[in-house]
Amino acid sequence: MQVYIFFNCDENKSERSMNIFYNKFVFKDSKSSRKRLLNRVQAERQAGRVKIADENLGKVESLIMDGDPVEASDYILYGAIKIFECI
Repeated sequence: MQVYIFFNCDENKSERSMNIFYNKFVFKDSKSSRKRLLNRVQAERQAGRVKIADENLGKVESLIMDGDPVEASDYILYGAIKIFECI
């Protein structure tokens, strides 16, 4: 099974800036969990911790809900979504 984690990070998305102890929520690859992931990204944007250009909001939502959530990272500044294998 695969899971997604949203990370706050620096503008270069360096892995050393991604803190599993700060971003501790893991999202399953299910419709309801993807919705929670989208809500998390939207909350981070509203709080000003990440930036998403207005013209890219639809792309981010579509990729998280129906596509590859990891690709949504390309449109998020100071945030990234990573995929992990759950054993």
